[in-house]
Amino acid sequence: MSEKFTDDLFDLKNDRRLSVYLYRAGFGCWLLYIVSGARFMHSVSMYRTDFGVFAFFLMVMGLSASMIYDYYHHPSEFAQKKKWLAFSYVVLAVLVYFFILHNEPMSIGKIFGQGLF
Repeated sequence: MSEKFTDDLFDLKNDRRLSVYLYRAGFGCWLLYIVSGARFMHSVSMYRTDFGVFAFFLMVMGLSASMIYDYYHHPSEFAQKKKWLAFSYVVLAVLVYFFILHNEPMSIGKIFGQGLF
């Protein structure tokens, strides 16, 4: 690998490739999340939640990286993505709290209280 390739890859201002790679990795983790729910993948089903949260994390990082490029080259797209990025960070924080830091199984009854369903 040449030094020129890595310099261009991490030049987020002028190159979109890193954001595309992050999106693709996030999509791959999302596919692992879906497949790990199947019966033949029982040995990795305990990591299903981790796959889902990591997929969302990678896609949010891909959006963040693409916003740097859009800030300089597509200001109108940047203004629209700015709102979605804030919403994505809030959703990611909630997912990390409930699925990773909370360490208790989730149930709909706990979230919405007893008697609603």
